[in-house]
Amino acid sequence: MSIDLTFPVPPFGLSPEPVFALAPVEGAEGLFALTGGDARLYLLDAAVHLPDYAPELTDEQATTIGLTDAADAMLLVVANPGEDGTTVNLLAPVVVNGRTAVGAQFILEDQDLPLRAELARR
Repeated sequence: MSIDLTFPVPPFGLSPEPVFALAPVEGAEGLFALTGGDARLYLLDAAVHLPDYAPELTDEQATTIGLTDAADAMLLVVANPGEDGTTVNLLAPVVVNGRTAVGAQFILEDQDLPLRAELARR
């Protein structure tokens, strides 16, 4: 089952679309495919795979997606599979307001987080 998400600004690398589809990848807990047009990003649910990951959004970023309560946020990170394993982008998470289905990819400022962090194998 996929859900439709609205992005005021499309995620990096995806063309502007009014709505993107977020669908779980079958057989992979906490892995989602975000599609819009002909492009696709793989996103990991940070709550499942990176429970200690706790980036801070600015008030302006939270306002962009209408987020007033942190409990409404779904925190996702872009996953990049490769021959040597999978890396995740911790510097630019995708945050979805679970109440409104509005999301955005934010670049986190003044936070020492890697653009390509190795994902530990489970």
